Amino acid sequence: MLKDFLAFQISKEIYHSCKKLKVAPHLKDQLLRASSSIALNIAEGSGKRTSKDQARFYSIAFGSLRETQAIVELENIVDLYLNQKINHLSGILFNISQKRK
Repeated sequence: MLKDFLAFQISKEIYHSCKKLKVAPHLKDQLLRASSSIALNIAEGSGKRTSKDQARFYSIAFGSLRETQAIVELENIVDLYLNQKINHLSGILFNISQKRK
């Protein structure tokens, strides 16, 4: 279940944090799409039957996480909570992606 999947729970927290950020209008939509993509790809990957399929979706989620992180950095946003969550999820996604190759 997703409620027991730590990576998904952290991805939700990242998305909700991103919704509250003040970001340039041309990047706000991109930030919300990237941050929601993290959660959606984690959820979809968790439902795949093969490790290879799971790894593909977790890898996409990792890319979206990096995109989210890049926008936060481009906008010079200092949010310790968000940065902590991004770093935590980065480690989790890296590990679960590597285990499924």
